[in-house]
Amino acid sequence: MEYIIIIISAVFVNNIVLAQFLGICPFIGVSNKIPTALGMSGAVLFVITLATIVTWLVQVYVLNPLGIQFLQTIAFILIIAGLVQMVEIILKKLSPGLYSALGVFLPLITTNCAVLGVAILTIQKDFNLIHGVVFAIANSLGFGFALVLFAGIREHIEIMEVPEGMKGVPIALVTAGILALAFMGFSGLV
Repeated sequence: MEYIIIIISAVFVNNIVLAQFLGICPFIGVSNKIPTALGMSGAVLFVITLATIVTWLVQVYVLNPLGIQFLQTIAFILIIAGLVQMVEIILKKLSPGLYSALGVFLPLITTNCAVLGVAILTIQKDFNLIHGVVFAIANSLGFGFALVLFAGIREHIEIMEVPEGMKGVPIALVTAGILALAFMGFSGLV
């Protein structure tokens, strides 16, 4: 039951983008088309899950025993950047098709603050490794759900008449705000 609560909370109630405002750059920048949003969602799912596992292990088995928890943010940033680079190199060698399918999304994830945010939240919530992985996957799914939903809305807005001053980023920000308000309706769920 606790896993279901973690999933519902991360996807709907405390959505990483719409409630906690982490990962706004890719949310606005990569949400023009649904296929692009799906690609980014898959890449984020993979990287957030992998980064959460590695950062949790480093926190529990390196930072805490040595008493250097104050280095958490710096260590996590370096780990995430290194993981993304390593995954990029491995994918390029082992699976060129998947590497080309992910394209520019993989390097973009290095600067996605949602990855760092989920890793830090996992430690702050004092999750064990299994709970942390469920939390990471649920947050990734919440990010993907919001991104694909937003991309669909933006595609629909493209064919509508929008005042000249509102075209592009302004209407996207207004739409994101309305979408965030809609997700606030889930706040009493968990």
